[in-house]
Amino acid sequence: MANFQDSGAGAYTVGMWMVWMVAASAAVFPQGAVVKVRSAEAVAARMNGRQARLFAQEEGGRLGLLGIPAQERPGEYRLEYLDAAGRVLKTDTLTVRDARFPRQNVVLGKQQVELKASTVEAEKVGAFLANVSEKRLWKEVFGAPVPGCMNSPYGVARMHNGKLTGSYHGGADQRSAAGKPIYAPVDGVVKIAEMFELRGGTVGLDHGQGLETIYMHMSGFAVKEGAVVKQGDVIGYVGSTGRANGPHLHWSVYANGVAVNPLEWVKLTPCAAPAKAAPKKGPPLARKR
Repeated sequence: MANFQDSGAGAYTVGMWMVWMVAASAAVFPQGAVVKVRSAEAVAARMNGRQARLFAQEEGGRLGLLGIPAQERPGEYRLEYLDAAGRVLKTDTLTVRDARFPRQNVVLGKQQVELKASTVEAEKVGAFLANVSEKRLWKEVFGAPVPGCMNSPYGVARMHNGKLTGSYHGGADQRSAAGKPIYAPVDGVVKIAEMFELRGGTVGLDHGQGLETIYMHMSGFAVKEGAVVKQGDVIGYVGSTGRANGPHLHWSVYANGVAVNPLEWVKLTPCAAPAKAAPKKGPPLARKR
């Protein structure tokens, strides 16, 4: 994740390092990244048809979050800074690079493959992602919602039983035993706490100013809709409800409705690949004469 400011020098920061660019086109972001747009005057930013509000911050200036989808076409894009009337105040250029996400196969039963979101589920999640609240509750560093390793990263092209689905993984899966607690990674307000058909037990947290997270396949809930949670509060329990082939936590991060890479916000340790069994030793082969 990087800051992109509308200064004449085109300054941006990565972590704690400030980089001053000669040309704005030197700013390169991988698919799935979050562009943190800062401005003293603009009230919104727009790129490739997606728009984000810029909110006044306590430290001064305005800040907004523009998500780059996992399937964004690599190349150069115009970043436009807008005033309250929608007029373009200034433009910059940034480059989206191919993140080279791999493929991943998931083995599912016929009944699981055929699961679809109900109209109620689709509408409720859609409304949640479209809403943008005014108050910022989030901070830069997230905690991991469960301590388990990551066994499916963001962005992988998903295959079901060896066949490409045409979709990508919009979050991160973490390994965890059934019934283990799931913790809020950062402060937020519970907007969804419901058992859905496709997603299973689902909690949606609004962290304010366009940042939201969703947690899926839960076996049960520890919160109700409308509750305010703090970082580290238990929000539910790991399960395998909905389209899941075993207990785990799938969770997603959204910047103004765009699913972005959770690794932009928290460090997760990938699960080690299972070790290959050593070949069994058999009797020595007879020599050919």
